[in-house]
Amino acid sequence: MLIRNKLLLRFTLLVVGIQLALSAFIYYFSAFSREQRYYHRLEAKAVLAARLLIRRANLDTAVLHSFRRADLLTMHQEYIGIYNEGNQLLYGLGKPLRPVPDSVYLNQIRGPRPAHFQLGGREGVGVLYQHQGRNYRVLLVGQDVFGAREFAKLRLLLLVGNLGALVLIIMAGWYFTDQALRPIARVVRQVKRITASNLSRRVAEGNRRDEIAQLAITFNEMLSGLEQAFESQKSFLSHASHELRTPLTNLLGTLETSLAYDHDLAEARQSTASAMEEIRRLIALTNGLLALAKADDTAFRCEPVRLDECMTQALTMCKTKYPTRTIRLAFDDLPDEVEDPFMVMGNAHLLTTVVFNLLDNACKYSTGTVSSTLGYANATTVRLTIADAGSGMSAAELAHIFEPLYRGNNGRQVPGHGLGLPITRKIVQRHGGQLTLASVPGEGTTATVQLPGVG
Repeated sequence: MLIRNKLLLRFTLLVVGIQLALSAFIYYFSAFSREQRYYHRLEAKAVLAARLLIRRANLDTAVLHSFRRADLLTMHQEYIGIYNEGNQLLYGLGKPLRPVPDSVYLNQIRGPRPAHFQLGGREGVGVLYQHQGRNYRVLLVGQDVFGAREFAKLRLLLLVGNLGALVLIIMAGWYFTDQALRPIARVVRQVKRITASNLSRRVAEGNRRDEIAQLAITFNEMLSGLEQAFESQKSFLSHASHELRTPLTNLLGTLETSLAYDHDLAEARQSTASAMEEIRRLIALTNGLLALAKADDTAFRCEPVRLDECMTQALTMCKTKYPTRTIRLAFDDLPDEVEDPFMVMGNAHLLTTVVFNLLDNACKYSTGTVSSTLGYANATTVRLTIADAGSGMSAAELAHIFEPLYRGNNGRQVPGHGLGLPITRKIVQRHGGQLTLASVPGEGTTATVQLPGVG
């Protein structure tokens, strides 16, 4: 079901429910009020009849017979009955109570409070009246014709009013639902015009305060991320095709040259060595792309890892690769709150790869001493800093340094494919950390890794 129809249905049911509850309250309150008014009227007349017939006339038969119906009969279908203590009828005027015996009602008249009865279409009261030490029971029954007519008019008014209000409620609900969903419909129309070829378009954000505006802002932020991802993908494909095409072209050229011009074993061996070197470049590039893809995997086993041990392993690997390079390791002061230093949650192999990649970059682009420092940014964050004194990078180069296969001006003469930093950053992010680079041309580059600590 459409949200428009759901809102309309719920709005209609809610308002109709409130309206019916109010109508029911009015109906039953009016019925109760009419009944109480009529019973009060019957009680007053019953007491008046008792005073007139028992106290004044003293139930004298000659006097009672002198009363005409018009003298006491003022209610529709009225009946007045006076009974003694033995429930014998002493005086009766009007339509009798048959077929129900009078004793059925007289036995309910016991205390000083009047008794109320429902007799088919009539209503009645019974009053206990004392005179000269004797108890008399007075029954007064009548039919509230005028009250019933007014009540019928009220029922008709409520029925017509509720039906008319239902129509108005549906119309009002449709109008307000349309007004409420109109901004969403506008957003939907704008979104439908956005395709992969024009991700630069954005949705109107309205007043930037209500829920619809927040939805539009969130969608625009998502579009910005998608646009950036598409641009990164295009750049990655462009660089990957270039990086793959160069060794493949060189390999093909070497093999064609060898086939055409190599006539002795020495020349063939030299061409084969060149081809093998290009194949090694292809393998290294392929392994780098595979590692970059695996860096997005969040299903690796996560356990407590000592980052200083990962640092030691990475230093050993780096010294093996760069035996003449000086790499210094220092430790900052530990916070007092830390019980188990340099403990983080993650994968030891991946974290060792992070440290090695950063050390390898520092050694690759710098001929001086490489400094590494392990410490804490605060009581819950482990911080690793690796600094070199190389040529550094400009701000424009830093803006693209984490793009796969991107290489700065200072790295075009150094072997590599521009995959180390993107892989390193993704691994750090998968561990809930952050990798930042700061560089000054001519002074060097500093890489900082911050990871959530344990304990």
